[in-house]
Amino acid sequence: MPAARILMGVVGRPHGVRGLAHVQCYATDPAELPALGPFDDGNGGLLALRWRRPGIAAIGRVDASGAIAWVESRDAAERLVNTKLFATRDRLPATETEEFYHADLIGLEAFDADGRPLGTVSSVLDFGAGASLEIGPLLVPFTHAAVPRIDLAAGRLTVVPPAEVLAPQGQGARR
Repeated sequence: MPAARILMGVVGRPHGVRGLAHVQCYATDPAELPALGPFDDGNGGLLALRWRRPGIAAIGRVDASGAIAWVESRDAAERLVNTKLFATRDRLPATETEEFYHADLIGLEAFDADGRPLGTVSSVLDFGAGASLEIGPLLVPFTHAAVPRIDLAAGRLTVVPPAEVLAPQGQGARR
C-alpha cells in the first residue's frame, strides 16, 4: 500500500516578476514546511520550496537526480497556481497522545457505544469552533464526550452523538 499523502499547502498567485508565489501553508509551523518536501504535486511531479518571507516562497521542480530547477518568471509561477503540495505521512512529525492528523481519522469505521456500525469518517471539518467528523449523514463534534475512543491500529472509533443532533426516525426538518 502506498504511503498516505497529506496535503500540506497550496500554491497561490504569483508575487512579483521573478517566479515567487504565495503559498497557503497547512503546517502548524510554516517554517518547517520546506523540510517536509519534496512535495508531490498530484500530477507525477515533485516540487521544493523555500520561504523568502512569510507566505511567499520560491518554488522549484525536482528532477530524478534530486536537482532543483527554481521557477524564475511570473509566467512559470502562474502555471503553478492551485498546485497542491502533498507530503508523505512518514515525513511528518509524530503526533502526541490525543493528537491526530486529519488523514489518520478519515477512513476509520465509526461505531456507536453498543458496537453498531454508523459508517465511515469521510472528512474532518473545522469552521472555526472546533473540528467535527462527517460520518455518513452525521456531523459529530470531535470531542472526548462525542468520540471517547479512537483505535487507529484497528481502524475504528466509538461515537456517542450528542442527543440534540439525533432527530426521531422518519422526521425531517420542520419550520
